[in-house]
Amino acid sequence: MAEVVGNDLELDDTQKDKFLTFSLGSEVYGIEIRFVTEIIGMQSVTEVPDLPGYVKGIINLRGKIIPVIDVRLRFKKMPREYDSRTCIIVIEIKEVAVGLIVDTVAEVLSIPEQDLASPPKINSSYHQRFTQAIGKVGNDIKLILDCDRLLSDDEMAKLKEESK
Repeated sequence: MAEVVGNDLELDDTQKDKFLTFSLGSEVYGIEIRFVTEIIGMQSVTEVPDLPGYVKGIINLRGKIIPVIDVRLRFKKMPREYDSRTCIIVIEIKEVAVGLIVDTVAEVLSIPEQDLASPPKINSSYHQRFTQAIGKVGNDIKLILDCDRLLSDDEMAKLKEESK
């Protein structure tokens, strides 16, 4: 038992300060790597009626049904045709696997805690409410998403039901 706990601690250390970055247009976002399960290419999505417009439907990933949301639509950005660079980042939020459709995946970055800042309070744009922090990487800025806020509790409950 102690060995398992030790491995968990080691795993947490290797994931500390690591962020998977992806882009939506010219903006670069980051997700804490601990949320990411895998990255897959775009695939056929089965639409499900009566879901919010940004929930594109469900996919069957090796026998597991996963709801997918288009992050571009979630942030109320202009829709874009999917292409060969479009990816689905599978993350786990509150024990539910969710696929995030993004324009392209960039890289895994290490952003130390001292290079993370709170988002400014002056702009109350819609997608800013999903921003957990601002990551400074050289002269670039990465918007770090708060995965727990991507979906409301009601939306999570509904998606959990759809994925059964």
